[in-house]
Order: sequence, then C-alpha cells, then structure tokens
Amino acid sequence: MPRYLTDKDIADFRAELCKVATERFAKHGYEGVTMRQLAEALGCSPKTPYRYFKDKADILATVRAEAFTKFADALEKAAAAAPPLERGRRTSEAYVAFALKNPHAYRIMFDIDAPLDESHPELGAASQRAARYITRGAEQLAEAGAIDSDPALFGWSMWAALHGVVMLHQSGMLAHGPDYKALSSFLGKTMIKGATGNKAGKGRKR
Repeated sequence: MPRYLTDKDIADFRAELCKVATERFAKHGYEGVTMRQLAEALGCSPKTPYRYFKDKADILATVRAEAFTKFADALEKAAAAAPPLERGRRTSEAYVAFALKNPHAYRIMFDIDAPLDESHPELGAASQRAARYITRGAEQLAEAGAIDSDPALFGWSMWAALHGVVMLHQSGMLAHGPDYKALSSFLGKTMIKGATGNKAGKGRKR
C-alpha cells in the first residue's frame, strides 16, 4: 500500500527538486537538462517529477521565480529606511553580494538561454518586482535632486553596469583587474556624477 504523502512531504520533495534543477540549469542550460536526469539525481522514478510539476518548463519558471524573489528580498532588506544616495549604495552592494553568494540562482535569472515566461504568474510578478525596485530607486534619486537624468534609463544603466561587474568576476577576469567591490563603487560614483552633469551645466549657463 503506497504511503500517504503529507503536505510537508510534498513541500520537501519540491524543494529538493528545485535545488537540484537550479544547479543543473545553471551548469548545463535549459536544453542540457532532462526530466529523466533530474529524477536520476533525486533517486526516484522518471515519472515522479511529473506529479509535482507539469513539465521541465514549469520547473524552470518556478526556480527562476524563487530566485528573483530572494534577489528582491535581499535588495529591499539591505536598503530599508536609508536616504536615497545611501539606499543606492546599499542596493549595489547587496546586488553583487547576492550574485556571488548564489551563483546558480543568479545564472538562471540572467544567463540562461530561455526567455522570461511571464505566462507563469509567479515568475512574471517576481521578475517585475526586482526590476521595479531598481528603477524605483533611481526615481527616488531624481526626486531627491541627486540625479538630473531619465530615472528609468539611469536605473537600467546601473543594472547593466552591476551585471557586467558580476559576470567579469564570475568569469575570473577581475583577477587581472580591480577588486569587484572597488569597481562597483567606482561605477556607482561615476554614474551619479555623470547624471548630475546636465544640472550643473544648466547652472553655469545662467
């Protein structure tokens, strides 16, 4: 007689499956992972994962949603109750720290050959939350008079710069260059300075 699965049993299996899937997707990409391989890694029958997820795409969407949620949690926690400029610095530091502490999660969020499937409600909401937090931070800098440029463009540019730092560090390239902390700090200060240039220029013209 089959054993009755409790809610905890189901949650534990899903969590373990997601953990294995996150690592495998990060290392081998979406096409390089099969449901059979995931089942073998978990020591269960090939059909077992289908009892918990619709298919491989459902698993990928779920683990990406979890990664984006943890990512946004880390950024929000680090910058809570700080003034705009300090919030920006803390957000940048938390961004890089999360990526280095959770390399597999970071890779499945931003470096995997699969589009963000917003038809998966949790993934769409989680990825939008992370994006909105970063662009909202730029809007707060503009409201405080710290930058004089398009907040959305500034926020996305800062995101692109931080992503570049992370990828250079993960590839080992920064072994031949500056410390990643020094580089991310320099980028932040330089971008803030550049984003206030138009404001300073307007003042000199008068």
